[in-house]
Amino acid sequence: MLTRRHIRVKVLQSLYAYQNQNNANLEKQEKFLVYSMEQMHDLYLLLLHLLTAIHTQAEGYMEKSKLKHLATSLEKSPNRNFIDNKILALLAENNPLNIQLKNKKITNWELDNEYPQILFKEIRQSELYADYLKLIHPTFQQDKAFIITLYSEIIAPNEKLYSYLEDHRLTWIDDFPIVNTAIVKMLNQLKPITKEDKLVPKLYKNDEDKDFAIALFNKTVLQDTNLLAEIEGKTPNWDKERIAELDLILIKMGITEFLYFPSIPVKVTINEYLEIAKEYSTPKSSLFINGILDKLVKEYMENNKLNKIGRGLQ
Repeated sequence: MLTRRHIRVKVLQSLYAYQNQNNANLEKQEKFLVYSMEQMHDLYLLLLHLLTAIHTQAEGYMEKSKLKHLATSLEKSPNRNFIDNKILALLAENNPLNIQLKNKKITNWELDNEYPQILFKEIRQSELYADYLKLIHPTFQQDKAFIITLYSEIIAPNEKLYSYLEDHRLTWIDDFPIVNTAIVKMLNQLKPITKEDKLVPKLYKNDEDKDFAIALFNKTVLQDTNLLAEIEGKTPNWDKERIAELDLILIKMGITEFLYFPSIPVKVTINEYLEIAKEYSTPKSSLFINGILDKLVKEYMENNKLNKIGRGLQ
């Protein structure tokens, strides 16, 4: 689920937190880095569970409507498109998802069931829902398109859900856009016959990704003095106090990858940090960072200092 860019963002956040702590503890911050990445997976599970919790609300609402004393003909024989949605059925019946929800004790929507209620009410009042109910025997693709749009346009942007996540776990706010993207990507890939584990991807692509996160964090911290020395003089009248703090961290992370991660191509490193700067720092940060990293790469190549192995890595 986590890409290398996501991992770099998490390392950036941990480095920023470490630098702004009194009596910062490297070991504790490293553990928090790993914890914060693992919490992204919990958020992913929580949001998938929200879809099934909304489905449960819909079933309850339909049954209550049938039992009304003066139920209308529509209430007695309600449209079942949403109840019978094939994507929601896949989620509800997915063993790996249900096992992980149980093992991690993710029961938020049972304890705070007003949020699924609020969202289902908003869904019922939407044109998207009304148009979906007009479909006659919707196909798998129509069910999938509806759920993707429902999630993207109604559930994910909901302000009360956002506030709930912020109050419950502060790190989830930064993770929310990343996890939303992962969920939509997963939904897009669903087919009528889908392997159960496809709905709940692993947090890391492989063990190397977790090791990369820890190594990048530790090397950037431990080599801080050397990294600052590398930057000095690479921009006119350089003064680290005048450089945005996030920019300085991103530059140091880039240099760390140049010098201590021989298997990562230079272009990949530069492109990744420019994209992160565009999203997390100032409007001019990417140009500033690109200028410094580009100067350093040229200098390292001239001095045979660039520590890269394999073709196409420089």
